[in-house]
Amino acid sequence: MATDTEALNAPQVPWATCLVPKEESRTGPRLPASEAVDFAVSSIDLKTRLYSNGPKSSAASRSFSLIQCASIASAAGAAGILLGMQSRAAKVDEKSTQASAELLPTALGSEIKGLKAPAVIPNTDYENEPKPQYYTDTSRPMHQRMESFVLDLQDRLVTALESLEPSRKFERDRWEREDGKGYGISCVMQDGQVFEKAGVNVSVIEGTLTPGQLKSMRDRNPQTAHKLSADEEYDFRVAGVSVVIHPRNPYAPTAHKNYRRFEVYRKGDKEAGPVMAWFGGGADLTPAYLFDEDVKYFHGTLKHACDAHDATYYPRFKAWCDKYFTNIHRGETRGVGGIFFDDLEDKSPEELFRFAYDSGNSFIKAYVPIVAKRMTMPYTQRERDWQLIRRGHYAEFNLVYDRGTKFGLMTPGARIESILMSLPLTARWEYMNKPEPGSPEEKLLKTVRTTTEWAN
Repeated sequence: MATDTEALNAPQVPWATCLVPKEESRTGPRLPASEAVDFAVSSIDLKTRLYSNGPKSSAASRSFSLIQCASIASAAGAAGILLGMQSRAAKVDEKSTQASAELLPTALGSEIKGLKAPAVIPNTDYENEPKPQYYTDTSRPMHQRMESFVLDLQDRLVTALESLEPSRKFERDRWEREDGKGYGISCVMQDGQVFEKAGVNVSVIEGTLTPGQLKSMRDRNPQTAHKLSADEEYDFRVAGVSVVIHPRNPYAPTAHKNYRRFEVYRKGDKEAGPVMAWFGGGADLTPAYLFDEDVKYFHGTLKHACDAHDATYYPRFKAWCDKYFTNIHRGETRGVGGIFFDDLEDKSPEELFRFAYDSGNSFIKAYVPIVAKRMTMPYTQRERDWQLIRRGHYAEFNLVYDRGTKFGLMTPGARIESILMSLPLTARWEYMNKPEPGSPEEKLLKTVRTTTEWAN
């Protein structure tokens, strides 16, 4: 049996072996070469805004979207010139061609310069690593093993994310509840080159259920309503890890993960054991731009972890995720889903703990290689603005519908900074924003207004 330290130091595999296909162009969408010159010439008059963190030159008064820039590059390769092969109706002269050539390099977000994905992402091979001691030590109470698990999972994910980010490390903020009933460790990174905001939070707390919390539990689950009386008081104990990651690059998707074990006791009687205890959690993906192969890989990895324990889990939890992560007021899902489950007690605590272990660790393998693949793709202000609009929709769900956010805000003495960690650093709301027909933005919008079986 391996110690926790030995498990963390286990050999790693190259992250690229996680993804299929292994090789893909990082230049984004391109037009066929035969159409590129015509498109590049006609694109000069399109008014899109250039995104860059660095100073903007005077030549940046006119700019190009990623697709337009790729078209210009394709034209150069096909005809041996950048623009100005022929004047066409637009009559592009030598001066405007030179200005466009000067503009092209600045169409890259300045923060991606010098970024390089690592050859190895740590902690993506959880199935072949030695299992930590808490995994098999059945002599310890389950709530203690769950505490060890979420702390370990936090460290593993932080290490994996830091392997991509050259400019920042996570800040670790350990806090104690003022009433002495628990603690947490908030690991947060802000304003990085790769991650605009990322939080990996652990909380291990206990307390007394408020009437509102008890009512919410009873309302959502008839079994809970049968076991927990509305006329009694109950104490609770919970250990969980909550993760939200907002990359800077619009082509790298936002992701969320949460795993927890919740125990409910009759008030003042923990020695008698829990009246109810269940596992909850899941992981989901929220892209601003849709790459089908990324979504299929993400879902396929989560499905593999589910299937190792119960073949019914993935289809059940995938459908649950689609239903739960829905902005009802907009008629769209928050993203492209994943898995979600709550009040899970259909197997022994030991079986469910091992499922939580595999499922929680599979997120690192499912998500971090996607960021590594997309974090250096060039983009412009058009893609950045759309990313911020989608983040606004993300924030709407978290503030209006998310159970964890509402439970935390209803808990006396809760740490508000940690609860609202899931919100993005920046977001955008535009009045009556409507993507152009046939655009990548419209494709994403159509996708989140329906459901897709990505793993099949």
